[in-house]
Amino acid sequence: MLRVVVLERLRPLWAPRALGRSYATGPDEPDFTMGNPFEKEHPKCVLCKHNIQVDYKNVKLLSQFQSPYTGRIYGRHITRLCQPQQARVEAEIVKAQSAGMMATYLKEACYLEDPKLFDVENPIRPHRF
Repeated sequence: MLRVVVLERLRPLWAPRALGRSYATGPDEPDFTMGNPFEKEHPKCVLCKHNIQVDYKNVKLLSQFQSPYTGRIYGRHITRLCQPQQARVEAEIVKAQSAGMMATYLKEACYLEDPKLFDVENPIRPHRF
C-alpha cells in the first residue's frame, strides 16, 4: 500500500496529451497539430524530379553538364544537382570520354544548341569566371 501512495505522488498533475489529437476546443481555436505553413519546400534536382537515369551512352544529356568553352564539368553550385546525382553525372562523363563518345577539351558543335537545364550565369554561390 505504501508503494502505491509513493507512485501516486510522483505522477505529474497534468497528463500529456497523445500526439495527433486536436487541442482545439472550439471552431475559433487554432489547430496546433498542423505543420509549419511557412516552411520552404526542399527543392529537388532536375534529374531526381523527372526520374532520369544517367548513362554514359546518353551523350546529349551529359554534354549539358559540360562547359562549351573549356570542356570542364560544371559544379553542383551551377547545375543545382543533388550530391549523388552530381557524382553519377561526373562518373558517366568520364566514362563517356574514356570510351571516345565525348570530347574532353570542348563541347561538340552539334550539342551547342541544346535546351538549357540550368542557368550558368546564375549560380547558387558566386564563381570566379
